[in-house]
Amino acid sequence: MRSPILKLGAAVLVIGVVAAVALAPSIVDRQMNRRLVEPPYHASAAAESLHQRLVIVDLHNDVLLWGRNIVARSNHGHVDLPRLQEGNVALAVFSTVTKTPRGINYHGNDSTTDQIRLLGVVQRWPWRAIRSRLQRAILESDRLQAASRASHGELRIVLTGRAVDLAIDAHRENPRVVAALLSTEGLHALDGEIANVDTLFAHGFRMAGLTHFFDNDIGGSAHGLARGGLTPLGRQVVQRMEQLRMIVDVAHASPKVIDDVLAMATRPVFVSHTGVQGTCPGPRNLTDDQLRRIASTGGVIGIGFWDGAICTPNAANVAKAIKYAVDIAGIDHVGLGSDFDGATNEPFDVTGLVLITDQLLKAGFTEEQIAKVMGGNAVRVLSSALP
Repeated sequence: MRSPILKLGAAVLVIGVVAAVALAPSIVDRQMNRRLVEPPYHASAAAESLHQRLVIVDLHNDVLLWGRNIVARSNHGHVDLPRLQEGNVALAVFSTVTKTPRGINYHGNDSTTDQIRLLGVVQRWPWRAIRSRLQRAILESDRLQAASRASHGELRIVLTGRAVDLAIDAHRENPRVVAALLSTEGLHALDGEIANVDTLFAHGFRMAGLTHFFDNDIGGSAHGLARGGLTPLGRQVVQRMEQLRMIVDVAHASPKVIDDVLAMATRPVFVSHTGVQGTCPGPRNLTDDQLRRIASTGGVIGIGFWDGAICTPNAANVAKAIKYAVDIAGIDHVGLGSDFDGATNEPFDVTGLVLITDQLLKAGFTEEQIAKVMGGNAVRVLSSALP
């Protein structure tokens, strides 16, 4: 009897291991992308009415990392197409994540570890994506392409300024239409090759953050060890991005990188997701001087919703940070940058954006000002700045 029992035990163990591996990405996703308040979310009648008339843009989410079917509604995390539609989002920037360090923190990370490789193994990515950060970005971009095809025209990837305008017009006629812009978080995704800027562009990328949580071969991170400025390769990359009319995003960049980019920029510079030092001091939040200088390029500053951006994550603190940024940078240069599904605990999912509209009304913003912050500024700049 021992042999059959041992075989049965071995089989049960194998099945258990396979099941654990299969379920691991979903378990990690659920643990790392929580909502502090569960839906549904309720706002004042005035806010609900105004919110439905707005063109809303969110400049940063990381949902592509997790392998969810974003065309279907999920019961966890922050973003998918049905919830974007329910939140009345007209355009969302979908970012790809290609490397994060072990023990990730805001104060000092080296570049020697790679948690995304482990996630890729668990998600059974092809070997090319396990080996190459560029291929990881392309794999995640393929997920957005597949979702767009499966959406029957409701999720539309935009590549040009004209496409942005057409998608926004389509959203006004049919609020189920959501535009999607593709970005990547940290240009270590270039695998050290300047030619790969064009490769990303060819795969639909129209925005890119230069650094993420560690210093890379483009420049320093606000969370790195050296926190230096742009490298010679980094300067070439910024120049090439400007030539292609890609959006340069300095979220997570070191102060020296931000200085270097602003000194050479000839086009609008974005900060896709950030906080401000004036309401929440922290290593990745912007100073008043940075706010003014980014605005002077014609760019947009996306205010985030998580604790690192606004300290205590709630709609009132989002509105507080927005007001501060508007007071310093001007009403034409502030937007939303949620960091939904970015391994962050958010105060709500995307269906709760109406709570920000409500808080901005309470803070004394006019409807015209709210329309700019909630999406009008981002649309205006993307429409003119993209190819």
